[in-house]
Amino acid sequence: MTETINIEIHPIEKSRIDAVDFDNLVFGRSFADHMLVVDYKDGAWQTPQIVPYGNLSYSPAMMSLHYGQAIFEGMKAYKSESGDILVFRPLENWARLNKSAVRMCIPEIPEEIFMGGLSELLRLDANWIPDKPGCSMYIRPFIFSTDEYVGVSPSKTYKFIIFNCPVGAYYSKPLKVRVETQYIRAAHGGVGFSKNAGNYGGSLYPTKLANDAGYDQIIWTDAAEHKYVEEAGTMNLMFVINGALVTAPTGDTILDGITRKSVLQVAHDWGMKVEERKLSIEELVNGIKDGSVQEAFGAGTAAVIAPISTIGFEGNDYVLPERPEDAFSRRVYEEINNIKIGKKEDTHGWVYKV
Repeated sequence: MTETINIEIHPIEKSRIDAVDFDNLVFGRSFADHMLVVDYKDGAWQTPQIVPYGNLSYSPAMMSLHYGQAIFEGMKAYKSESGDILVFRPLENWARLNKSAVRMCIPEIPEEIFMGGLSELLRLDANWIPDKPGCSMYIRPFIFSTDEYVGVSPSKTYKFIIFNCPVGAYYSKPLKVRVETQYIRAAHGGVGFSKNAGNYGGSLYPTKLANDAGYDQIIWTDAAEHKYVEEAGTMNLMFVINGALVTAPTGDTILDGITRKSVLQVAHDWGMKVEERKLSIEELVNGIKDGSVQEAFGAGTAAVIAPISTIGFEGNDYVLPERPEDAFSRRVYEEINNIKIGKKEDTHGWVYKV
């Protein structure tokens, strides 16, 4: 991995860390002292800078505000017991950011800028990485267009930024979710596989309707028939059915989740049957009724593993069984978490030590 890169560093005069209550972290509300900023202009990415975290000033005509050329990633850093800074599978995030960039006509970010900038940023703000169980440093890399031009075309200038948030748990209890049968998240030929801002903006209204009805999140179904399970809110969705791990195959409507990949790999390592296939809502509901659906959970960077307790469909709530201590979702969470924090041997090369 190449990290040799010139970075201009402008450190903050006085850290803000003492103003943060690390015993009561709210996800995504606290921000570390510094951020990495890199401009794209004249056909090339410029010299990276690390500067104090702060506001940005732009023209009202900035293109990303009008036409949505904006993409992002999410990943986490941890402190090991020996104090090492560990990042979980960052090269996967770099690759996926560039996959999103190609789809959104944004110039790809070089590996040395992404990884070199990330490493230096984490070293500078190492004291912000929580070492308490269940806590981590959430890392947000993103790129957006910056041309001042009200015309529908790709921008010629962009900004790449990484900032960090010390965070606690994303969800504090098992989720109650509702199957969405009117609104859609993605369609074939669209941008559902990319992490672009519009995907998430479009999800807010149907999620609000579900929240108003007493649900925590929604299960997205396919755009054509609303017949098959796709994702759960902002997470990949997984089930244990008759002892097999079942999840929808990735494609142009489903995000290729890095936590998803990790869960599938651990299941393979344990000799568990894995089925990447279409799962109909009818099969899911009938499986909950007859007991063949043993577990349901979401998998994603923010929540890691989010167990689902109830699935609502067409006015009825279907309750999943209580998870036993040896439930797959419990064990796989512990396995992946222990790898992330250096407690378990990393046999797949997932952990990057800064």
